[in-house]
Amino acid sequence: MVTLLRVLLALPAVLLAFGGVTHLSAFHLAAGAVAASNIPPFFGNSLKALWIIDSCVMFALAAVCAVLVVQRSAASRVVLALLSLMPLSTAALLYAFIGVDFFAGHLLVAAGASMAAAAFVR
Repeated sequence: MVTLLRVLLALPAVLLAFGGVTHLSAFHLAAGAVAASNIPPFFGNSLKALWIIDSCVMFALAAVCAVLVVQRSAASRVVLALLSLMPLSTAALLYAFIGVDFFAGHLLVAAGASMAAAAFVR
């Protein structure tokens, strides 16, 4: 069971780190789209901030999962289950606004489901 638990926690650590890097590397595209649009500055700057914030959240969750691979007692099962709601709810919003053909939603579902499963493995 310990090996399964570690796999269930390592998978979201890798997926979320990959997602954070991929998302952050596309920031220049979002910033260019904002610059080329006539969107008011507040909303354009908010989009750019939220873009980077989303990457930071993925990195933070990846770090939490990586720590839990090494030291499972660092967080309770309830906390881990609640943290799994972050990628799962983000995926739901991506599906609602962008559609199911966007790979990031699938990545987040896999990461969130793996975190949730790890919360219930003894």
